[in-house]
Amino acid sequence: MSREKILIFDTTLRDGEQAAGTRLDVREKLDIARQLARLGVDIIEAGFPISSPKDFEAVQLLSKEIQGPVICALSRAVADDIDACGKALAGAKRSRIHTGLGVSDIHISGKFSDDKYGKTLEEKKAKAIEMGVAAVKRARQYTDDVEFYAEDSGRADPEYLYQVLEAVVNAGATVLNIPDTTGYAIPDEFGKLIKNIKQRVSNIEKATISVHCHDDLGMAVANSLAGVLNGARQVECTINGVGERAGNAAMEEIVMALRTRKNFFNIETNIESKHFYRTSRMVADMLGIEVAVNKAVVGKNAFAHSSGIHVDGFLKKRETYEIMKPEDVGSPSSKVVLTARTGRHGVRHRLEEMGYHLSTDELEQVYQRFLIIADKKKEVFDEDLAAIINDEIHTIEQTYVLEYLKVVSETDKAPVAEVKVIVKGEIKTATAEGDGPIDAAYQAIREATGVTAKLENYSIRAVTGGKEALGEATVKITENGKIYIGRSASTDIIEASAKAYIDSINRMASAAVNES
Repeated sequence: MSREKILIFDTTLRDGEQAAGTRLDVREKLDIARQLARLGVDIIEAGFPISSPKDFEAVQLLSKEIQGPVICALSRAVADDIDACGKALAGAKRSRIHTGLGVSDIHISGKFSDDKYGKTLEEKKAKAIEMGVAAVKRARQYTDDVEFYAEDSGRADPEYLYQVLEAVVNAGATVLNIPDTTGYAIPDEFGKLIKNIKQRVSNIEKATISVHCHDDLGMAVANSLAGVLNGARQVECTINGVGERAGNAAMEEIVMALRTRKNFFNIETNIESKHFYRTSRMVADMLGIEVAVNKAVVGKNAFAHSSGIHVDGFLKKRETYEIMKPEDVGSPSSKVVLTARTGRHGVRHRLEEMGYHLSTDELEQVYQRFLIIADKKKEVFDEDLAAIINDEIHTIEQTYVLEYLKVVSETDKAPVAEVKVIVKGEIKTATAEGDGPIDAAYQAIREATGVTAKLENYSIRAVTGGKEALGEATVKITENGKIYIGRSASTDIIEASAKAYIDSINRMASAAVNES
């Protein structure tokens, strides 16, 4: 079955940047634009050139540097604004000017209150149409691709809106932006508006209908999708839904809704969704707006499972509780979050991932201790499970024993570590340099043991207070997709770190024996 395509119009760099307390410099805009091009967006709204020299510079730079997407610049229905767009976009291979004005009675009576626009509301509305037509004609002097935004369409008089749209299409507008500027619309209502525009605007076949929805009532994505169902073929959105007030429609949610429910929408996009997670984090970091943990598609918990019923179902068959795959959006793999609600199945699964294979009695012993800890903490981590195993179950066989450690660290010289490790009764020695004393010790241990497991994480914390405080080191290594965690404590943090590393590879060796 062939599917229609819709265009994805990204306005992260314009409307998204208008979120309170945010600002992107020119270089950051370029970096994000390059990532948006990799993502596959069709149009990038690069900025509002007349608003500031920096915005003009950003639009000009993106026009020259970005290949693939159409580069768009915003203007009011004002000659100087449009001329600034034309100049800034001069270097673009494909450009668009996005101009327009308010069309609701609220906007017209407020923005055009001066008598020069007319004395009555009807006179002002007639003047607004004249201004919109003139703006489109002026923009067409710079580009054949002109988008007209009918601001606050969601609260406008529909009959007047149809008049405005027909007039600007006759003037040369190729895209009609129907914004729910204040997030006021309801999906059914907004969908009918788009449907009526298709039916009531006589020359609508000459233009593409676009939707631009805000999230003041939490319905920006729903309204956008309602618009698509009723004939819109461009959606305006931002990464993470950033933007004015409560934000814009989130691109990742719209695209993944269309993809996940493709049999319902019968619509495709050009988006390479595997880049969503990376793009999300880049935008969050640069704007300083943290992604909510429960954010759909790209949130930290989007593919996390905690409750016993969910965990059990997920582990038996992923599709039971996941409608998307994390790899489809470039997200880290699905995970089980261990809490007091997780249940034995989830705890056993996590222990096996860590390399522990317990009997039924041992699992029950660990699980009861797990519940005590889980009641005190929001989440139980791998390090906690490793500590429970150390305390509750047997000590693992010591395949590797650290017999001797010496580390020399001097100013302006790379640290050097010397180790003696007993490997199955045989003493192995090695000397190695490292970026720091602990790295040098780890390099030497790897040479002595021949172990090549990847070091995933290292941490050290003070167990007690005072000058003689114990330092507890935790090391996480991985081999063939399995995780092994080692721990050790000492008043000498380098010694603790080395012994924790030895502990982790002993656990790996023990797991290999149990699996053979």
